[in-house]
Amino acid sequence: MQHPQLGQYPAARHVIAQVSDTHLLHGGEPLGGVADTVQALAQVSAQLERLGGGIDAIVVTGDVADLGEPDAYRLARFALEPLAARMGSRLVWVMGNHDERAAFRSGLLDEPASDEPVHGIVEVDGLRIIALDSTVPGFHHGELDDASIEWLDAALEQPAVHGTVIALHHAPIATPIALMDVLELRDQDRLAEVVRGRDVRLILGGHLHYATNGSFAGIPVSVAGATAYTMDLSASPRALVGVNGGRSFSLVHLYPDGIVTSVVPVGPYPAVTTLDEAFLAEVESLSPEARLERFSRKLGTA
Repeated sequence: MQHPQLGQYPAARHVIAQVSDTHLLHGGEPLGGVADTVQALAQVSAQLERLGGGIDAIVVTGDVADLGEPDAYRLARFALEPLAARMGSRLVWVMGNHDERAAFRSGLLDEPASDEPVHGIVEVDGLRIIALDSTVPGFHHGELDDASIEWLDAALEQPAVHGTVIALHHAPIATPIALMDVLELRDQDRLAEVVRGRDVRLILGGHLHYATNGSFAGIPVSVAGATAYTMDLSASPRALVGVNGGRSFSLVHLYPDGIVTSVVPVGPYPAVTTLDEAFLAEVESLSPEARLERFSRKLGTA
């Protein structure tokens, strides 16, 4: 759906929907006996559908499955593949520490099962999206081995027409939750050496289970909130508490000279106020001065 230009900014050149940490289980079992991860992902899909197109890519930044079970990947594909097809969006799957490489490859990518790192490159109208596997088999922290660093260096050798977005599970930014420091991406200076001064416009991450932003090597970092459950940061830094609520996904709008990331709450919440498409069409039909009178002027003022 095209964004009308009613102010200074034109429509974004590229739009990415970032979904993260779905943590699906075999048969759709509730996570921790509490969280309905299947229904949460269905709600995300329904809300993405409301956008009516205009999404260039849906990037899923890891922990698709909670235990790496094949049926969990089937559930993820069932929820997102038809949606991406209807919207004309590329679907980009990124490995997370709860995923298992062999099942991830065969279950999501239709590739032969393998325990090698799952890296990939997708190009969307001149924007390069790199899926970078930061996982360590048998562990929950993140690392990039020599081969992965070399692969990324080679992938970035030639700049893309509209730049590059790197998506990896372990976001290279600080967290206020002390225990998450143990599970961070290690040796981040090696990654910084590769991405600094290249055409990387944005780094997308997951893993933290709350939406946040930062920067790394001079590059903006956007972490999407989880759809499975959310960390309650009021319990930090001494405790790690995940709650059955506060779910979200993110929208990323990339402009020729800027980036905007937005958090979308997941849930069928009651509307407090609504201005529909009919009102937008009315405002669009007015002159810039008349738009201010119709929508900006406070009631009761001359």
